[in-house]
Amino acid sequence: MLMEEIQQLLSLTGESHPLDFEAVLPAKPYVILIVGVNGAGKTTSVAKLAHNYEKAGKKVIIAAADTFRAAAYEQLKIWADRAGVPIIGQGQGADPASVVYDAVSAAVSRNADVVLIDTAGRLHNKSHLMEELAKIMRVATKKIPEAPHEVLLILDGTTGQNAVLQAREFTRFVKVTGLVVTKLDGTAKGGIVLSISRELNLPVKYIGVGEKIDDLQLFDRAEFVEALLGR
Repeated sequence: MLMEEIQQLLSLTGESHPLDFEAVLPAKPYVILIVGVNGAGKTTSVAKLAHNYEKAGKKVIIAAADTFRAAAYEQLKIWADRAGVPIIGQGQGADPASVVYDAVSAAVSRNADVVLIDTAGRLHNKSHLMEELAKIMRVATKKIPEAPHEVLLILDGTTGQNAVLQAREFTRFVKVTGLVVTKLDGTAKGGIVLSISRELNLPVKYIGVGEKIDDLQLFDRAEFVEALLGR
């Protein structure tokens, strides 16, 4: 009964965007904005998403719009090379919105299928972050009116209640459409997924279960509930 009840809670969030990497995308290029605090696994999640879309036969471009954190571009470049996906960026200190404009323009001209935008995660400076994310979204919209088509919030599954607080903050700034819960490979079973899904009415779309580039899985409610309850 408990398993059925938890699955029901998770299913109430619904799905409004294609989950499966093989699925036909509703727009081209399909622009996905990735948000989350530093250390949650944003950069690795961007690379894993890129790898999966590439593996599914889709043409991907990564926008390195985290221009605040030192070596963020270099770190993302290493991951992008592993995924075999081109990256557009200007290095530390550049205007993130300018990077996004270049990436979206390149995606249009190169007939790319997916644009993945990595962003800064300095949540402590809320007003600055909010302005930056708003500007990024305005710039993307200039080139593609419906962009971004999806906003994925990356959350560290081991941070417990703090992840709920982070999710609440980000949903104030941007219209988050789904969650990626990382670091579910250890002893933490990710029960926090329930709290976030229920409180914010957001679907969990993917989970990160390791450090390797193919360690990103589609979230399966039934499997998750079985693991959660040790069945």
